[in-house]
Amino acid sequence: MSVTPAAAPGAAPDVAGRVPHHVAIVMDGNGRWARQRLLPRVAGHRAGMETLRRVIGWSVQRGVRVLTVFAFSSENWNRPQDEVGAILRLMVQALMDEVPRLDEAGVRLHVPGSREGLPSALVDGIAEAERRTAGNDRLMLNVCFNYGGRWDIVQAAQALAARGEPITESSLSATLALAHVPDPDLVIRTGGEQRISNFLLWQIAYSELFFTDRLWPAFDEAEYDRALAAYAQRQRRFGRTPEQVQASRVA
Repeated sequence: MSVTPAAAPGAAPDVAGRVPHHVAIVMDGNGRWARQRLLPRVAGHRAGMETLRRVIGWSVQRGVRVLTVFAFSSENWNRPQDEVGAILRLMVQALMDEVPRLDEAGVRLHVPGSREGLPSALVDGIAEAERRTAGNDRLMLNVCFNYGGRWDIVQAAQALAARGEPITESSLSATLALAHVPDPDLVIRTGGEQRISNFLLWQIAYSELFFTDRLWPAFDEAEYDRALAAYAQRQRRFGRTPEQVQASRVA
């Protein structure tokens, strides 16, 4: 976990212009946050939605252009059915409540993931939300729902095979669920766990990683700035040597 000093709340970190274009977040810790407060798990998910609303605003303020969050994984169907049902209902409600705000703020919403098994009201709500915000360009918000990195790679390979197209690195990349945005520059995971959990397996091959012990509902502006500041201090080499990177900057 990074120990970079946090910037003051409300102020962007001193990143010398190196703000990540694309930030991806594994929003972990809703259930534990609720349990610590003797609340039902669904209360943690509601609180997590409030945090996401704030992170969207902070991202716009700091110049992040793409924000991708892991809202519901392919494996989350294995959770207790009452919790799964609550999450599905919360997503439907969130689309009704939040999409008008996102549209007004110039945020474009995209929901990568399989539609299989989702309630029809949710599928329809997703389609309408994506249609309504399609013309916005202030921030691209990807809410990965019923999504898994392995599913994404398989569905892309199957689509290419069905069309009789060769499966290459470039063709596969162009067929993935997030082909509309560049790969993440920075991946943040909250909740103290240090693993990827089947999130954007292909796309984060060269992403910088930042792990924090903060549970997602407690993730605040100072911690977000700490992650951005940590990113700004790293040298991204993409297989090159440090000397080559430095030479390319001078040139």
